[in-house]
Amino acid sequence: MNVTELNEWLFHLAHCHGVGASSSIRMVAELMENPSLSLFELAFSANLSSKNMKLFYESYEKIDRQAALNYYKEKNINWITILDDDYPSYLKEIYNPPALLFYQGDKDLLKENLLAIVGSRLKTAYGSAVLNLFLPKLLKHQIVTVSGLAKGIDAEVHEKTINLKGKTIAIVGTGLDLAYPKINKDLQLEIAKNHLLVSEYPMGSAPERHHFPLRNRIIAGISLGTLVVEAKKRSGSLITANLALQEGREVFSVPGSILSSYSKGTNELLLNGAKCVVDAEQILEDL
Repeated sequence: MNVTELNEWLFHLAHCHGVGASSSIRMVAELMENPSLSLFELAFSANLSSKNMKLFYESYEKIDRQAALNYYKEKNINWITILDDDYPSYLKEIYNPPALLFYQGDKDLLKENLLAIVGSRLKTAYGSAVLNLFLPKLLKHQIVTVSGLAKGIDAEVHEKTINLKGKTIAIVGTGLDLAYPKINKDLQLEIAKNHLLVSEYPMGSAPERHHFPLRNRIIAGISLGTLVVEAKKRSGSLITANLALQEGREVFSVPGSILSSYSKGTNELLLNGAKCVVDAEQILEDL
């Protein structure tokens, strides 16, 4: 099988139930060795459970691959796989990398110096002020911001980057044809048109709860480092930061009041070894 055929297999598998990124990669690795393997043999090679095997078989047969490929082309949604040369090199290094990424916009932004910036969904004046202080300097040094297009700090990172004439990447936990939260629909369209919008989920994928921790691994995985602006003690921002730490990436945390619930997570990161930053220069010197 050539790379184009293998990529189309990964595209097909991305639309199947019962298989995840690692299973898809194992299946395609087996196909590279033996293109004549049956679906049963592929499922067996991926160590699918009986339940997932059933889901896989049923969903695989329902997919018209060529019709799906044509539909994505019609909707101007592109995709790259882990087999492609332009798949982000940093992302290949993480545990459980996505087998495939769907995208709209400027794929070349993935080659730039990327900094993930995350924070609370209930932003405060303090969090906004931190962004106002940090972003101009970061963007002046051609840093491309990465965030999750969620309410609060995530959306503000994208908005302020755009307003400052910088470039931004949004990683979402739905199909690219859906906007979640809906309030960010216009922002998502702007990013898809003039920046970069990315998801590992196929069109039509709803915002399932388990999608977002998996989305966070991509935010951390494509970035040189992660800046946490504000975070409660239990938050998605801390998941992203911890994933970055696990992958040996830089984690920067903005200190806050010990009396604020929105700074409990960032202050805890500092106690656990994240770099304390009060100015963008302290980030730039480590990237």
